[in-house]
Amino acid sequence: MVRLVLLRHGQSTANLANEYTGWSDSPLTNTGEQQAIKAGELLRQENIIFSELHTSLLSRAIKTSNIILNCINQNDVAINKTWRLNERHYGALRGLNKQWTRKIYGEKEVALWRRSYTTVPPKMSEPDKDRRYAMYPETILPLAESLEDASNRIIPYWLDKIAPKLLHQKNIIIVAHGSTLRALIKYIEGISDVMIDGVEVENAVPIVYDLNDALEIIKKKELR
Repeated sequence: MVRLVLLRHGQSTANLANEYTGWSDSPLTNTGEQQAIKAGELLRQENIIFSELHTSLLSRAIKTSNIILNCINQNDVAINKTWRLNERHYGALRGLNKQWTRKIYGEKEVALWRRSYTTVPPKMSEPDKDRRYAMYPETILPLAESLEDASNRIIPYWLDKIAPKLLHQKNIIIVAHGSTLRALIKYIEGISDVMIDGVEVENAVPIVYDLNDALEIIKKKELR
Protein backbone atom coordinates (compact mmCIF):
# COMPACT_ATOMS: atom_id res chain seq x y z
CA MET A 1 0.00 0.00 0.00
CA VAL A 2 1.12 3.55 -0.76
CA ARG A 3 -0.37 6.84 0.38
CA LEU A 4 -1.24 9.95 -1.62
CA VAL A 5 -2.33 13.23 -0.04
CA LEU A 6 -4.05 16.04 -1.95
CA LEU A 7 -4.29 19.42 -0.26
CA ARG A 8 -5.67 22.73 -1.45
CA HIS A 9 -3.81 25.80 -0.15
CA GLY A 10 -5.15 27.76 2.80
CA GLN A 11 -7.44 30.74 2.35
CA SER A 12 -5.96 33.41 0.06
CA THR A 13 -6.77 37.11 -0.11
CA ALA A 14 -8.73 36.41 -3.32
CA ASN A 15 -10.70 33.65 -1.57
CA LEU A 16 -11.56 36.11 1.17
CA ALA A 17 -12.68 38.73 -1.39
CA ASN A 18 -14.60 36.08 -3.37
CA GLU A 19 -12.60 36.87 -6.52
CA TYR A 20 -11.45 34.73 -9.43
CA THR A 21 -7.71 34.18 -9.19
CA GLY A 22 -6.31 31.61 -11.60
CA TRP A 23 -2.62 32.15 -12.38
CA SER A 24 -2.46 35.45 -10.47
CA ASP A 25 -0.58 35.46 -7.20
CA SER A 26 -2.77 35.91 -4.16
CA PRO A 27 -1.05 35.54 -0.78
CA LEU A 28 -2.41 33.60 2.14
CA THR A 29 -4.46 35.46 4.71
CA ASN A 30 -3.72 35.01 8.41
CA THR A 31 -6.65 32.61 8.44
CA GLY A 32 -5.10 30.73 5.52
CA GLU A 33 -1.84 30.33 7.42
CA GLN A 34 -3.69 29.00 10.46
CA GLN A 35 -5.63 26.61 8.23
CA ALA A 36 -2.34 25.31 6.82
CA ILE A 37 -0.97 24.81 10.33
CA LYS A 38 -4.07 22.86 11.34
CA ALA A 39 -3.78 20.71 8.19
CA GLY A 40 -0.13 20.03 9.04
CA GLU A 41 -1.03 19.03 12.58
CA LEU A 42 -3.68 16.63 11.28
CA LEU A 43 -1.20 15.12 8.83
CA ARG A 44 1.42 14.71 11.57
CA GLN A 45 -1.03 12.44 13.38
CA GLU A 46 -1.19 10.22 10.28
CA ASN A 47 2.56 9.49 10.55
CA ILE A 48 3.04 9.47 6.77
CA ILE A 49 6.67 9.71 5.66
CA PHE A 50 6.67 11.52 2.32
CA SER A 51 9.24 11.11 -0.43
CA GLU A 52 8.24 14.21 -2.38
CA LEU A 53 5.92 17.21 -2.35
CA HIS A 54 4.57 18.59 -5.62
CA THR A 55 3.11 22.07 -5.91
CA SER A 56 2.49 24.94 -8.33
CA LEU A 57 4.48 28.09 -9.05
CA LEU A 58 1.97 30.23 -7.13
CA SER A 59 2.89 31.60 -3.71
CA ARG A 60 -0.31 30.58 -1.90
CA ALA A 61 0.42 26.92 -2.63
CA ILE A 62 4.16 27.22 -2.02
CA LYS A 63 3.70 28.87 1.38
CA THR A 64 1.11 26.26 2.37
CA SER A 65 3.62 23.57 1.33
CA ASN A 66 6.35 25.05 3.53
CA ILE A 67 4.01 25.31 6.51
CA ILE A 68 2.89 21.70 6.08
CA LEU A 69 6.42 20.31 5.89
CA ASN A 70 7.44 22.30 8.95
CA CYS A 71 4.44 21.01 10.93
CA ILE A 72 5.15 17.38 10.09
CA ASN A 73 8.90 17.79 10.72
CA GLN A 74 9.80 16.83 7.16
CA ASN A 75 11.53 19.96 5.88
CA ASP A 76 14.06 17.73 4.11
CA VAL A 77 11.41 16.50 1.66
CA ALA A 78 12.04 17.68 -1.91
CA ILE A 79 9.56 20.27 -3.21
CA ASN A 80 8.86 20.01 -6.94
CA LYS A 81 7.28 23.19 -8.35
CA THR A 82 5.59 23.18 -11.74
CA TRP A 83 3.31 25.41 -13.80
CA ARG A 84 1.32 22.29 -14.64
CA LEU A 85 -0.17 22.34 -11.11
CA ASN A 86 -1.14 26.01 -11.32
CA GLU A 87 -4.77 26.85 -10.76
CA ARG A 88 -7.08 26.78 -13.75
CA HIS A 89 -6.74 30.05 -15.68
CA TYR A 90 -9.96 32.07 -15.42
CA GLY A 91 -9.06 34.41 -18.27
CA ALA A 92 -10.79 37.80 -18.32
CA LEU A 93 -12.69 36.91 -15.14
CA ARG A 94 -9.51 37.13 -13.12
CA GLY A 95 -9.74 39.67 -10.31
CA LEU A 96 -13.52 40.03 -10.62
CA ASN A 97 -15.88 39.37 -7.74
CA LYS A 98 -17.83 36.16 -8.33
CA GLN A 99 -21.12 37.55 -7.08
CA TRP A 100 -20.74 40.61 -9.31
CA THR A 101 -20.23 38.40 -12.36
CA ARG A 102 -23.45 36.54 -11.52
CA LYS A 103 -25.35 39.83 -11.59
CA ILE A 104 -23.76 40.93 -14.88
CA TYR A 105 -23.66 37.66 -16.83
CA GLY A 106 -26.37 35.66 -15.08
CA GLU A 107 -26.30 32.70 -12.70
CA LYS A 108 -26.50 30.08 -15.47
CA GLU A 109 -23.59 31.43 -17.51
CA VAL A 110 -21.34 31.85 -14.48
CA ALA A 111 -22.23 28.35 -13.26
CA LEU A 112 -21.08 26.98 -16.62
CA TRP A 113 -17.81 28.92 -16.48
CA ARG A 114 -17.11 27.76 -12.94
CA ARG A 115 -18.37 24.18 -12.83
CA SER A 116 -18.67 22.78 -16.37
CA TYR A 117 -15.88 20.47 -17.50
CA THR A 118 -15.66 21.86 -21.03
CA THR A 119 -16.87 25.50 -20.95
CA VAL A 120 -14.13 28.14 -21.32
CA PRO A 121 -14.63 31.51 -19.58
CA PRO A 122 -14.04 34.80 -21.47
CA LYS A 123 -10.45 34.97 -22.70
CA MET A 124 -7.79 37.58 -22.07
CA SER A 125 -6.61 39.53 -25.10
CA GLU A 126 -2.98 38.47 -24.59
CA PRO A 127 -1.05 36.19 -22.23
CA ASP A 128 0.60 37.42 -19.06
CA LYS A 129 4.27 38.27 -19.01
CA ASP A 130 5.69 36.81 -15.82
CA ARG A 131 9.28 36.00 -14.92
CA ARG A 132 8.23 32.59 -13.59
CA TYR A 133 7.38 31.43 -17.09
CA ALA A 134 10.25 33.09 -18.97
CA MET A 135 12.05 29.77 -19.42
CA TYR A 136 9.04 28.15 -21.10
CA PRO A 137 7.62 28.61 -24.60
CA GLU A 138 4.85 31.19 -24.73
CA THR A 139 2.48 28.43 -25.87
CA ILE A 140 2.11 27.26 -22.25
CA LEU A 141 0.52 30.57 -21.28
CA PRO A 142 -3.27 30.29 -21.51
CA LEU A 143 -5.73 33.06 -22.29
CA ALA A 144 -8.40 31.11 -20.38
CA GLU A 145 -9.03 27.46 -19.54
CA SER A 146 -11.90 25.08 -19.06
CA LEU A 147 -11.41 22.37 -16.44
CA GLU A 148 -10.74 20.03 -19.36
CA ASP A 149 -7.95 22.32 -20.60
CA ALA A 150 -6.41 22.37 -17.13
CA SER A 151 -6.70 18.59 -16.93
CA ASN A 152 -4.84 18.25 -20.23
CA ARG A 153 -1.75 19.87 -18.70
CA ILE A 154 -2.08 18.26 -15.28
CA ILE A 155 -2.62 14.58 -16.16
CA PRO A 156 0.63 14.23 -18.18
CA TYR A 157 2.49 15.49 -15.10
CA TRP A 158 0.69 12.93 -12.97
CA LEU A 159 1.60 10.14 -15.38
CA ASP A 160 5.23 11.22 -15.81
CA LYS A 161 6.23 12.52 -12.39
CA ILE A 162 3.86 11.25 -9.70
CA ALA A 163 2.34 7.88 -10.63
CA PRO A 164 5.77 6.22 -11.21
CA LYS A 165 6.87 7.22 -7.70
CA LEU A 166 3.67 5.88 -6.19
CA LEU A 167 4.17 2.61 -8.08
CA HIS A 168 7.57 2.37 -6.36
CA GLN A 169 5.84 2.75 -2.98
CA LYS A 170 6.87 6.37 -2.43
CA ASN A 171 4.31 8.39 -0.49
CA ILE A 172 3.50 11.68 -2.22
CA ILE A 173 1.78 14.92 -1.18
CA ILE A 174 0.39 17.38 -3.73
CA VAL A 175 -0.37 20.91 -2.53
CA ALA A 176 -2.23 22.79 -5.21
CA HIS A 177 -5.51 24.52 -6.05
CA GLY A 178 -9.22 23.83 -6.16
CA SER A 179 -9.57 23.18 -9.88
CA THR A 180 -6.18 21.52 -10.21
CA LEU A 181 -7.17 19.03 -7.56
CA ARG A 182 -10.67 18.55 -9.00
CA ALA A 183 -9.00 17.52 -12.27
CA LEU A 184 -6.77 15.03 -10.44
CA ILE A 185 -9.65 13.66 -8.38
CA LYS A 186 -11.69 13.21 -11.55
CA TYR A 187 -8.87 11.18 -13.08
CA ILE A 188 -7.95 9.16 -9.98
CA GLU A 189 -11.54 8.29 -9.09
CA GLY A 190 -12.85 7.92 -12.66
CA ILE A 191 -15.53 10.59 -12.22
CA SER A 192 -17.57 11.47 -15.30
CA ASP A 193 -17.51 14.84 -17.08
CA VAL A 194 -21.00 15.54 -15.75
CA MET A 195 -20.54 14.40 -12.15
CA ILE A 196 -17.33 16.39 -11.60
CA ASP A 197 -19.62 19.43 -11.44
CA GLY A 198 -20.58 18.46 -7.89
CA VAL A 199 -17.06 17.88 -6.55
CA GLU A 200 -15.77 20.55 -4.17
CA VAL A 201 -12.27 20.81 -2.70
CA GLU A 202 -12.09 22.85 0.50
CA ASN A 203 -9.18 25.01 1.57
CA ALA A 204 -6.62 23.17 3.68
CA VAL A 205 -8.56 19.93 4.21
CA PRO A 206 -6.15 17.03 3.55
CA ILE A 207 -7.53 14.25 1.34
CA VAL A 208 -5.72 11.00 2.05
CA TYR A 209 -5.82 8.06 -0.36
CA ASP A 210 -4.58 4.57 0.41
CA LEU A 211 -3.69 2.99 -2.94
CA ASN A 212 -2.84 -0.59 -3.89
CA ASP A 213 -0.02 -1.71 -6.17
CA ALA A 214 -2.10 -0.82 -9.24
CA LEU A 215 -2.90 2.64 -7.79
CA GLU A 216 -6.51 1.64 -7.21
CA ILE A 217 -8.20 3.26 -4.24
CA ILE A 218 -8.37 1.11 -1.11
CA LYS A 219 -9.57 3.92 1.13
CA LYS A 220 -10.17 7.65 0.98
CA LYS A 221 -10.65 10.01 3.90
CA GLU A 222 -10.63 13.72 4.64
CA LEU A 223 -8.87 14.99 7.74
CA ARG A 224 -10.78 17.53 9.83
